[in-house]
Amino acid sequence: MFTDEYFMKMAFQEAQTAFEKDEVPVGCIVVYNDRIIARAHNLTEQLNDVTAHAEMQAITAAANLLGGKYLINCTMYVTLEPCVMCAGALAWSQLSRLVIGARDEQRGFMSKNLSLHPKTEIVSGIMETECSALIREFFRSKR
Repeated sequence: MFTDEYFMKMAFQEAQTAFEKDEVPVGCIVVYNDRIIARAHNLTEQLNDVTAHAEMQAITAAANLLGGKYLINCTMYVTLEPCVMCAGALAWSQLSRLVIGARDEQRGFMSKNLSLHPKTEIVSGIMETECSALIREFFRSKR
């Protein structure tokens, strides 16, 4: 039996890869029937594209694999609360479940009083300490 922590560890590995590439360390995976169908991390610097967030990359990869635009019966694990742009894409994708590592009090969609698709279940705080620490370490190194 796979747990939320098990899958969040996989998303955290993606965040660590982003950190190593000098990208904001956000990692993400999409799971369907206990199987990882998409893995992604931020690529905004590498692609010189402000929309190349981990969530956007993962939505596209998962939809391509499933052969449709909706992520019904899928769970996304993301190390940092999605921004407004990503939340909009997640709402349109009709994602069934979103599991968040750390909250983003400044730029996260929940702090802007936005919501996802009405049927999307949201769980927050899985590996919050580790996810928050990685983000803090990244920005501390930039100052």
